[in-house]
Amino acid sequence: MKTVTRMGSVCAALLAVTMAAPAATAADQAELKSERPIATMNVKGVQVDKQATEETKQVIAAEPAAAAAAANVCGSGYTISVRAARYGTYATAYTWTNGKTTGDSYYDKPICAVLFNDTGVAHYMGIRLKDNYTSTPHVEDFGTYSSYAGPVYQNKGYCGVAYSYMKVGSKVVVDNTLTVGACN
Repeated sequence: MKTVTRMGSVCAALLAVTMAAPAATAADQAELKSERPIATMNVKGVQVDKQATEETKQVIAAEPAAAAAAANVCGSGYTISVRAARYGTYATAYTWTNGKTTGDSYYDKPICAVLFNDTGVAHYMGIRLKDNYTSTPHVEDFGTYSSYAGPVYQNKGYCGVAYSYMKVGSKVVVDNTLTVGACN
């Protein structure tokens, strides 16, 4: 009898809580998702995540026109540089976001990754983007390109990893990973 009484009390308490707090509407949920935008700074006309590494800021500052071109490859809305890395004279990897949140976590932000061929000659190269969720498949673009590999996208990629690869002849000249966002 005590078990039935206890369960009745728990049910009554749960009912009272759910009646007191109205369910969030789709508009409320959308507002919560976009509530915490990425703080940005301007680096030679390019919006950069304030938490970006010094290397990222240096890559953007060294060639802001190339960075802007990389953002254009990602498409409309991808205007905030999250990370960038230059791999010798061979290639430069860029990751971009639109700053919106696509899930329950601040870190669930869409990411676009592109690997630019800096040699001016077609080589086998590619970029692979994975988010920090094990259930999400990686997205990649590998082939022989003279300009860039990608763009590739992850809906919740801010805490992910971008893998870059380039081969010149039979020699692998780029084989690197780049952590996308400033995550713990």
